[in-house]
Amino acid sequence: EVQLVESGGGLVQTGGSLRLSCVVSGFALDDYAIGWFRQAPGKEREFLGAVSRNGRRPWYGGSNKGRFTVSRDNTVNTAWLQIDTLRPEDTAVYYCAAATYYSEIDNPDLYDRWGQGTQVTVSS
Repeated sequence: EVQLVESGGGLVQTGGSLRLSCVVSGFALDDYAIGWFRQAPGKEREFLGAVSRNGRRPWYGGSNKGRFTVSRDNTVNTAWLQIDTLRPEDTAVYYCAAATYYSEIDNPDLYDRWGQGTQVTVSS
């Protein structure tokens, strides 16, 4: 079964950090670019960052540079999103997704597979 499973979310105080994981199974991680998105209630899905198949070309959404870091290790079929200096407005469900091509990587419609999401709640 093809799966992407996110974990690492939870309740954190303002200023804290989290490292979200995305473990894939049923397919080879190195066949796909991995992107991270989030969606808060009543808002559209927002692109955060993505990493190419070999992990050498991370790309970030314009408003998220500096606090978000994407990475991956194909040998353990896992990708990560590090979030630093968390703010209450970061509260959302965070998703990882897999894309065949590393172009228009901020477009959620071009992703082939999605995880179920992990909730991040930041208290003030």
